[in-house]
Amino acid sequence: MHLKTYLRIVRASAWYDLVVTIGFATPWSFALVHQSLLQLNSSLGIAGEFPTFAATHVLMANLLGSIVTIWAILRLRDTRMEYGRYDAAGRVLFSMWQLYAVAHGASQIILAFTLFEIAFGILQLLPISHKDKR
Repeated sequence: MHLKTYLRIVRASAWYDLVVTIGFATPWSFALVHQSLLQLNSSLGIAGEFPTFAATHVLMANLLGSIVTIWAILRLRDTRMEYGRYDAAGRVLFSMWQLYAVAHGASQIILAFTLFEIAFGILQLLPISHKDKR
C-alpha cells in the first residue's frame, strides 16, 4: 500500500473514532448516547444486557470518550504512519475486550463497533511500500 493511501485510512479511522466516541466524553452527552443505545438494543431485540450505569461506570465511559476524542483529533491534525500503527494496536485490544464483554453477557450491539475496530485495525497493520517509507 502507498503511504498516501495509508494516511487516508488513518484519517478515516480518526473521523470514525471522533463521531462514535465524542458522545461518551461528558456525563450529559453519555446519558443521551446510553439511552439511545438502550432503546436501539430493546427495539431490535438484540441479545445481551445493556444495564443502567452507576456513577463509576459513567466515569469510565467519560474517560474512554475523552481520551479517544483527543487521540482522534491528534490523528486528524497530525496524521502519521506511526500513529496508525499505534492505533492498530489499540484496536486489537479494544476488539478483544469487546468480544470478552459480549461473551460474558454484554449486549451484542457491541459487535457492530467491533467490526469497525477489526477492519480499521487490519487496514492499519498492512505493509507500506518500501519506497514510501523513506
